Amino acid sequence: MARNRSPRIDKTPFPADILDLSHDGRGVARREGKAVFVSGALPGERVMAEQTAKNRHFDEARTVEVLQASPDRVAPRCPHFGTCGGCVLQHLDETRQIAAKQHVLLENLERIGHVAAQAVLPPLTDASWGYRRKGRFSVRRVNKKDRTLVGFREQDPRFVADLGECHTVIPEIGSRIAALALLVESLQARADIPQIEFIAGDRTPDYSGIALIFRHLQPLSESDLIALAEFGQAHDFAIFLQPGGVESVHALWPQASQLAFALPQWNIELAFRPLDFIQVNAGLNQKMIARTFELLDPQPQDRVLDLFCGLGNFTLPMARLAGEVVGVEGEAGLVARARENAQRNGLANAQFHAADLTQDQRGAPWMRQGFDKLLLDPPRSGAIDVLRQLPLKQFERIVYVSCHPGSLARDAGFLVNEAGYALKSAGVMDMFPHTAHVESIALFERR
Repeated sequence: MARNRSPRIDKTPFPADILDLSHDGRGVARREGKAVFVSGALPGERVMAEQTAKNRHFDEARTVEVLQASPDRVAPRCPHFGTCGGCVLQHLDETRQIAAKQHVLLENLERIGHVAAQAVLPPLTDASWGYRRKGRFSVRRVNKKDRTLVGFREQDPRFVADLGECHTVIPEIGSRIAALALLVESLQARADIPQIEFIAGDRTPDYSGIALIFRHLQPLSESDLIALAEFGQAHDFAIFLQPGGVESVHALWPQASQLAFALPQWNIELAFRPLDFIQVNAGLNQKMIARTFELLDPQPQDRVLDLFCGLGNFTLPMARLAGEVVGVEGEAGLVARARENAQRNGLANAQFHAADLTQDQRGAPWMRQGFDKLLLDPPRSGAIDVLRQLPLKQFERIVYVSCHPGSLARDAGFLVNEAGYALKSAGVMDMFPHTAHVESIALFERR
């Protein structure tokens, strides 16, 4: 029996004229009629490219030389750009990055949803460097290099990028990646630590500012525990250990570590646990909440339903404005924290329920309550399952916050073409500058 063989890759550099930018930030060219996605290339450029993968319907390549540069090309700030997979757009002017993301959103709405927004919202932006307050570094002991690497995955995800620093991560973490690598290299368990997560809240007398969570596959020795605690003390990090699943996470130093961040515009403080989901970009998050409320316009007489509510990032500040808010979330731990946060902030008009919103919820008590307005902030898969269940006629207004323009476009098509809503406005929010990630927001009103 013949063995299947991968298509042969021709490494000979070839010229390519870049026609467009793909949704994942690569240049799009055509070669002998076949689409080629070229990393590191921008629309309008002519480059020399080297093939990296061959597929039936398209090929992949990387830029080896820019023959004719786009006027939108800028020098990447990070020396690891092009190798590290954390960013793909550092070579593109920031205003053009936003324009490209807006193009992706509007094109998806038209192509997938067969809808168009009556108005395009001005893009929301905030700090473009040092913004990432939550993330996960991969860790790998590389015997050939005789050292430990800590960083994001390379563009080839089989490898860990050899980072010295990261300019998109908050500086307290981004400037200490090399120190983290030296720390892990010094541990007896260096081969048994596959990842380090980081998360940052606000530093106050009551709360730790930044936490590092070390995943370890074997029990740690006493000397390793001491080394980790001393690293935390030296750099003012709270250190957590994760020997198993999410529930195994526990504080090493200090013992009473707690995390929280404030939303001062609404006098809200949100406490969270080290592996909880929080929005990555703190400044953009506050602007996103404000825009959401501008569009949804919650009033003192309104009852608002907030689906996929998480910790209550929208629910709790909205309870300062609306008569009553009901948040529903699939992860029971987040719901428990949301309830605790409601109590901590003295909000008796915010209720929370745990429910899998991909399953039939038509018998759930919260589903049968009457509401005036709806807020959706679903995962990448979107909200189509729950939208098909909801008695939508009760909602005069729906605001949809999306982390994936394709699923937003699909759901917008349902709301506009089947459920009797108009897409009044839509726009992008740059939650992840220098990446191809597109965060967006849309307002629907009942026709």
